[in-house]
Amino acid sequence: MFHSSRRTRRAAAALTVSLIVTAGAAACGPEDNDATSGGADAEPHKGGTLTVLNADPQQDFDPARLYTSGGGNVPSLVFRTLTTRNRENGAEGAEVVPDLATDTGRPSKDATVWTYTLKEGLKYEDGTAITSADIKYGIERSFAPELSGGAPYLRDWLIGGADYQGPYKDKGEGLDSIETPDERTIVFHLNKPEGEFPYLATQTQFAPVPKSADKGTKYEEHPVSSGPYKVVENQNDGERLVLERNPHWSAKTDAERKAYPDRIDVRSGLDSSVVNQRLSASQGADAAAVTTDTNLGPAELAQVSGDKELASRVGTGHFGYTNYLAFNPKVKPFDDPKVRQAIAYAVDRSSVINAAGGSSLAEPATTYLPNQKSFGYTPYDHFPAGDSGNPAKARELLKEAGHPDGLTITLTHSNAKDFETGPEIATAVQDALKKAGITVKLEGLEDNDYSDTVHDVKTEPGFFLAHWGADWPSGGPFLAPIFDGRQIVKDGANFNTGFLNDTSVNDEIDAINKLTDLDAAAKRWGALDKKIGERALTVPLFHPVYKRLYGKDIKNVVISDWTGVLDISQVAVK
Repeated sequence: MFHSSRRTRRAAAALTVSLIVTAGAAACGPEDNDATSGGADAEPHKGGTLTVLNADPQQDFDPARLYTSGGGNVPSLVFRTLTTRNRENGAEGAEVVPDLATDTGRPSKDATVWTYTLKEGLKYEDGTAITSADIKYGIERSFAPELSGGAPYLRDWLIGGADYQGPYKDKGEGLDSIETPDERTIVFHLNKPEGEFPYLATQTQFAPVPKSADKGTKYEEHPVSSGPYKVVENQNDGERLVLERNPHWSAKTDAERKAYPDRIDVRSGLDSSVVNQRLSASQGADAAAVTTDTNLGPAELAQVSGDKELASRVGTGHFGYTNYLAFNPKVKPFDDPKVRQAIAYAVDRSSVINAAGGSSLAEPATTYLPNQKSFGYTPYDHFPAGDSGNPAKARELLKEAGHPDGLTITLTHSNAKDFETGPEIATAVQDALKKAGITVKLEGLEDNDYSDTVHDVKTEPGFFLAHWGADWPSGGPFLAPIFDGRQIVKDGANFNTGFLNDTSVNDEIDAINKLTDLDAAAKRWGALDKKIGERALTVPLFHPVYKRLYGKDIKNVVISDWTGVLDISQVAVK
C-alpha cells in the first residue's frame, strides 16, 4: 500500500516519488513512447558504473522489511523472488512472470494451495545453491517483530500466519503452511482462495535467505545476494549503497534482469532540486546517472521542455495511483448521498489538475481504479461534471437534499506542499464548490497529524483529501482495502474511509479472489469499481504522472506500468 509513503507523496507532488514510485506507462521523452530515447540508438553493452541519485535513503535493506516496489527497483538487483514483474515498457510491464521459479505458480482447484518449483542452477553470491528451504526461512523471518515493515499479506493469507512470531522465538519447524518436500519444491497453504498469489510472490519477503547467514537486524548490512549484484558498501543505513557484480549470478536463470553496468552507486538523502540540477548538467559521473524517486516539478518541467536536448532525457511513468476526495458518511451532511453527489458534480477537475502541476503531471480521473488495463479499468462517470464542474446540477441536488441556500462544510487537508493532499488542491476544490453555493472551510494539519487523523475511525473527518496506490497492478489491492467492510479497522490504521460494509461487495471480492485467470479477474474488478462508484463515497480527482530526468549517457530506458519508474535492471551506460 503506497497510501502514505513519503516517496509517493513527493512523486504526486511533482517533487519526488513511490514510485510512488510510487508505483507507469512508458515514454522516454515528454510526449513520446519510444523507449530507445536518450541516445539509445546504439546497442546497450555491459560495463561502466551507473549512478543513482535519490532523495530517500534506501533504508532497512533487508528483504523482510521491504516492499517489492520500494527503493525504486534497487532491491530487485540483489533479491530475486519466486516471481517478478515483466521488465517491459508500459502495459506489458504490468504482467507477472517467473523469477526463481519455473512458472508463476500452480494453484489447487480452489486457489488455496500454490506450488512452485525452483529453476536449476540457482546460486548465491558465495556459490552455494539456493534451496526451497531458504525461501521458506526468508518468509518466516519476515514475521519477526524486530524485522517489521514489509507487506502484511503473508500474515493474513498463510494458515497460522496471524499468530506466528518468526523463527527467533519459534525454535521448531516454522510455519506448517509452507512445505518444502525437496530442495526445489515449495508449497503454500492459504486460509482462503487467493488467485493473485503470483503477484504476492514478487514481494521481497519471497527472497531466499540462508539461515546460516542470518544476523537478525544486522543482516541488512550485508544481505546475501541471489540477484545480479551484491552489496559491497552500505553507509548510514542506505544513504550510500554500492553494488558490484555477483559472480555466481547467471543470465541463463534470469530472463528479466539485463544487469549491464559493472557497478551501481546509489547516493540518497539528496534535496530534490539538487538531484534535478545534477541530472540536467549531466557532468562527470552524473552523465551516467538516473533517479528513481525524484520528479520534475512544474517550473522545472517547463524549463526542460524548452530545451530539446533535455527534453529527450525525460522518462514518463504512470503508476497505479488515484488522488480523490473522501467522505465519512457518519458525519453530517455527508450521510446524505445527494450531498455527496452534489459535490461530485461541482468539482472542477481542470483547476485541480492545474493545482497538481498541470496536465503533464496529472491526468483527470472519474473512476476509482487507475486507467490501466491490468487494474480492469472500466470507464464510467456517474456524476459528469465536464472539465470545469457542473454547479447547476450540484445546486439542484442540494435543493433536493434540503439545502436550497447552499451549505457550509469543512475540508481537511495536509499542510505539506505536495500537490496531492496539500493546500493547493484543497483551494482548487474550495473555489469550485463555491460556484455551487457550497462554502468550504479549509482545515490544514501537519503531515503526520493529518495521516493519523484521517486513518483513525475515532477522528476521521467528514470530508478530506486522500490517495491510494496498489502494491501490484490489479484491482484487488486497490478496491479491497478501501471498500471491503471486513477490513474496517477500529483500533489501528483504517483505510475504508466510507465505512462501506455491503455483503454483495464483500462477496464479489471473495469471488474474484478465487479466479486464477487474471484477465477475467481484471474485468470483474472493473465492474465492481463501477458498481461502488454509484455510492459516491469518493470523488476521484486525478492520477499522477511521473516525469524524471536521466543522464546523457544512459541507454535502454524501460518504464513499466507496474512501478512507473525507470527500471535500473535494464539500464546500460556508455
